[in-house]
Amino acid sequence: MSKPNPAPAQSDYGDCTPAQTAQVLPAWCRAKAGHDTARLVTLGLMAGAFIALGAVLFTTVMVGVPASLGPFRLIGGIAFAMGLLMVCMTGAELSTGNCMLAAAASHGEMSPRAMWRILALSFAANAAGALVVALLMHGTGLFDGKHGRVLIAVAEAKSALPPVQAFTRAVLCNALVCIAVWMILAGRTLPSKLAGLMLPIAAFVACGFEHSIANFYFLPAGAMAGADIGLGAAVANLTLVTAGNFVGGTVVALALYHAHLARAATPAAQAAHGPPLIDANATFAARQATG
Repeated sequence: MSKPNPAPAQSDYGDCTPAQTAQVLPAWCRAKAGHDTARLVTLGLMAGAFIALGAVLFTTVMVGVPASLGPFRLIGGIAFAMGLLMVCMTGAELSTGNCMLAAAASHGEMSPRAMWRILALSFAANAAGALVVALLMHGTGLFDGKHGRVLIAVAEAKSALPPVQAFTRAVLCNALVCIAVWMILAGRTLPSKLAGLMLPIAAFVACGFEHSIANFYFLPAGAMAGADIGLGAAVANLTLVTAGNFVGGTVVALALYHAHLARAATPAAQAAHGPPLIDANATFAARQATG
């Protein structure tokens, strides 16, 4: 009598468990470390432009609706999530998501110098990409109507935030962004990746948290639309939000990675959370998930 086929290993189907995702993350980080400067800058420009386009869609969705009502803000947040989905599915380099590199650097999977190189280049390129979209949108004439009035309200509210509020909102924002990146790494299919990123991204937008690259679109675009924003207030916001994003993303990256890395090594953890991924699966998953 023939023996029944053995059940497939958990890593052969479905999404990754947390312990398996902790194995995918270093491969994802090493792939980024292999980018030369030209490629990293190109991918960074793309990411900044995509986040700005997500901000454009958010502004469009919010035209004519009360921005203070939660349900409308949630819809706007879902629209904004388009930007991160485009980042992830094109392999673009987003500096806020790249805070996840701190996990691999802390474990010796990549050098601190390589991490800071990626963060600095991707941030500069992200900012430039967002500014290009702001200039292009200004040329469309859309800033002269209702779209522009929404932009003015958003930009003036951001520039008026007290320093502590700007920083803490940025910490919470990138905590959610990096949780979204972790969930994207855990997903094996486009629907599961989309489901993983949608709610964390929509949440930070709906809650009014602060994202540095989005602000590189909102603040200049708002000024072009006629917002009363001083250069000093804009620079202060971007500086505080950038620092807060780094803190929030790094803390989440370290907590998730090290909490599940230790569990992945023990037989009991493998029984409860799935067997280790083989290298081919880990590499494939890392190539399919970026951000």
